[in-house]
Amino acid sequence: MKIIVVAVDFSSGSIHALKYAIGIANKVHSDILMIWVDKTSSSESVYSLSAKSYRGEVIKRFEDLKKNLEPTLSGCKLDYKLKKGKIYYEIVTAAKTKQADLIVMGSHGVSGFEEYWIGSNANRVVGHAHCPVITVRNGFQINEGMDLIVMPIDNSKDTLIKVPFTVNIAKIYDAEIHMVVTFTTNLKTIQRRVENYAEKAIKYMEKENVKYVVEKMHTQNSTKATIDYATKLNADLISIVTEQDDRSDTGLLGPCAQQMVNHSHIPVLSVHVADFNKTMKLFDQI
Repeated sequence: MKIIVVAVDFSSGSIHALKYAIGIANKVHSDILMIWVDKTSSSESVYSLSAKSYRGEVIKRFEDLKKNLEPTLSGCKLDYKLKKGKIYYEIVTAAKTKQADLIVMGSHGVSGFEEYWIGSNANRVVGHAHCPVITVRNGFQINEGMDLIVMPIDNSKDTLIKVPFTVNIAKIYDAEIHMVVTFTTNLKTIQRRVENYAEKAIKYMEKENVKYVVEKMHTQNSTKATIDYATKLNADLISIVTEQDDRSDTGLLGPCAQQMVNHSHIPVLSVHVADFNKTMKLFDQI
């Protein structure tokens, strides 16, 4: 990875996400770019200052963050940019412009600086981002390593898209992947499709020489079952695909991805469905 973008609104949730990103950056020797987006007029700001003074306060806060946190980065840069506009759009655009490999943001931020913008925009960023996104809750304990990643496999045609990036993360941390194969119907044709996807994922993990465990379960709610399983194992990460709603051009998340991002207390890695064709070619070569 060359660069990680982190959404920052100076809430405790966004600072927590920044510290989480620093841990990843140190592992992969990546620079970090912090993005703050001004969506208010000067009269709406909590400081009731002129726009120039308002942004000056933002810069001061960023400089303080750099002073305090840059020494914790292992030879990597910590930089920031101020944007104005729609929050999710500016974050996603900045990541695309900088060719970022990953976006990290808090999934439920409560800002004393600008109300709630991290929490309310997490789903939009995940849905529109060109690169993988990790959403992390404020209460999650940050560890130096990553030992266990939960990766659900279901009957959706996009389910394998997350496998290569998940495997890369596992290799970086020498983590074990727990592949949760979920069956939500008794229809044999659907079950065979899930088994086929699982077999392809196993072949890929074996090819890449990563540690893995396969857990099969029948459930009516694969999202809840995955979260419960990951919580029971005290997993470090859950890896999903950002399945979209029926209007794929909107960037809105489908219900499963939205529930996972909103309800998981464990960080969620979301890989975008736009990588479908490129990813499937990897499996065709196995």
